[in-house]
Amino acid sequence: MTIRMTERTLVLVKPDGVKRGLIGEVISRFEKKGLKLVALKMVKFDRTKGEEFYSVHKDKSFFSDLVNFITSGPIVAMILEGDSAISVVRLMIGSTDGRKAQPGTIRGDFALSIQDNVVHASDSQESFEREYKVIFRDEEIISNY
Repeated sequence: MTIRMTERTLVLVKPDGVKRGLIGEVISRFEKKGLKLVALKMVKFDRTKGEEFYSVHKDKSFFSDLVNFITSGPIVAMILEGDSAISVVRLMIGSTDGRKAQPGTIRGDFALSIQDNVVHASDSQESFEREYKVIFRDEEIISNY
């Protein structure tokens, strides 16, 4: 007997992915995997939102670079739902450093560096709960369709 664990995760197509026209490719890969898109929007973070989004890294040396990058252009944010969505998405996106990510993963196929790595995805349920609230209101998430 297999236990199914339906969960949600947040994915961002970061400014480099938007600029390169990879939005449809990224969404398509998740849909083909069977994940359900339950929220979607394009936004541009201001500095305050960028700092809030990456607040867990505020004491790290690369914090300013992260915020500068995520605020450099529009992003596409989505919430995906499915069986073990967090771990499935993390496998699909590949290693943070696109130069080391496996071919066939989103980063392995499209990322140019550790910063220009096309996508962000929540790495845990706790991260999802914190991150999605920076972008979405609960009433923007579609359920039961």
